[in-house]
Amino acid sequence: MNERIHARLSHEGGYKFSITFDELPGAKIWMDEPQPLGGSEGPTAAMMLSSAVGHCLSSSLLFCMQKSRGALKGIETDVETTLERNERGRWRIGGIKVKLKPSIEPTDREKLSRCRGLFEDFCIVTASVREGIKVEVELEE
Repeated sequence: MNERIHARLSHEGGYKFSITFDELPGAKIWMDEPQPLGGSEGPTAAMMLSSAVGHCLSSSLLFCMQKSRGALKGIETDVETTLERNERGRWRIGGIKVKLKPSIEPTDREKLSRCRGLFEDFCIVTASVREGIKVEVELEE
């Protein structure tokens, strides 16, 4: 795994941005704000954070089961992110609830129970969000 990730955002108009990653040449995603501010042509930053937490936890559970020589026949993950206003009236993420629904063979229940106490600690995104992430901002003039 790389110890650095580089994302590049390019303004496409309105509030829509295209995003590319040095680590994924040729791949591009778009983000936007909902109407009436934006055009609703892509997920918002809050949606991306929400899905990143869900994906990271799902992948960590999958990895743990594979290391335990268990199998997931499938996994569905629901992520509910609540938005609330802070004391200054600014929107903030108030909480994220993740519900993982793995489909396993009955013979793998013990392996799933073992993973229950392990997989969250290996999820980079969720653990980082829980601990708080240092963000440095530089504005060039």
